Amino acid sequence: MSDIDSIAGLEAILGKTPPAVNLKVIDHVDDGAMRWLAAAPLMFAGLGDGEAGIAVTLGGGAPGFASAEPGALSLPLAMLDAPALAVPGASFGSLFLVPGIGETLRINGRVAAVADGVARIAVAECYIHCAKALIRSGFWSADPSGAASATPGAFTAAARFMALATIDAAGRADLSPKGDPAGAMAHIAGDQLWFADRPGNRRADSFRNIIAQPRIAAALLIPGSPRVAILRGTAMLTDDATARASFEVQGKVPLLATRVDDVEIGLRASAALERARLWPAAAAPADIKPAKMFADHVKLNKDKGLGARIAGAFVSVPGLMQRGLDKDYKDNLY
Repeated sequence: MSDIDSIAGLEAILGKTPPAVNLKVIDHVDDGAMRWLAAAPLMFAGLGDGEAGIAVTLGGGAPGFASAEPGALSLPLAMLDAPALAVPGASFGSLFLVPGIGETLRINGRVAAVADGVARIAVAECYIHCAKALIRSGFWSADPSGAASATPGAFTAAARFMALATIDAAGRADLSPKGDPAGAMAHIAGDQLWFADRPGNRRADSFRNIIAQPRIAAALLIPGSPRVAILRGTAMLTDDATARASFEVQGKVPLLATRVDDVEIGLRASAALERARLWPAAAAPADIKPAKMFADHVKLNKDKGLGARIAGAFVSVPGLMQRGLDKDYKDNLY
């Protein structure tokens, strides 16, 4: 088995992150992101620090349960499944979902204060994540179901979506979406859990974080079910051929697999999922256009170098960003 324990080893397999990928990241919540928050009934969040590691929770309620101003995100503690995780100084990574939309909004930062039942997050990053994870999972096509697998192993085998929380050596949290058909999302073998790498936004934050600080947490979902599996463990990346082959989908074998050792999994009902009432999914809001938000964020990025100017010219062509996304989702899903 060939474990990957360095950034050089990771880049030898996945390649370097294209500089243009980071141009979509801005350091504040803009008007488009505020509209997204106003329509979002569910959030996944990773919170932690460099010493204690990372933990994951869900937040949910009526659309707009979370609000923001440019520099800060406000989260009512009563809307979190695990409000005790939101303590001042904790690093914060999050993922907000809007019904009917495959892309997700990611907001990262740090808990600045907790008062009067509200956690205020100082925003460091805000960007739109590609739709591949939700497309692969069939997330919005699910129907409400009270049925749920009774054991962690059975639930894991049926899961189609995962929110992966990692933290880097400097204590910065990241929350990454993963999605696959049932049976291909994750496998349990003894006290280990395995999941695969799939094409995404090519930032590879979670993999870089695992190399620097391997303690991870994650939430596994069966879309349509009100239950969630919360797991923690120590992760290692591998390019082992046998491990990767077990995750083949549509004739495509992933380039990497992740092994989580000493994994602990707990099944529980999620009050946030119940409140969010995600399924059957409502129609996507007409005033939220992910491709336009991608383009707007590139234009708002403070990088004004040559690459940024070229990217800005590209996204300024009407319809070009949407056509590029559509082609990528069709050709590079696996």
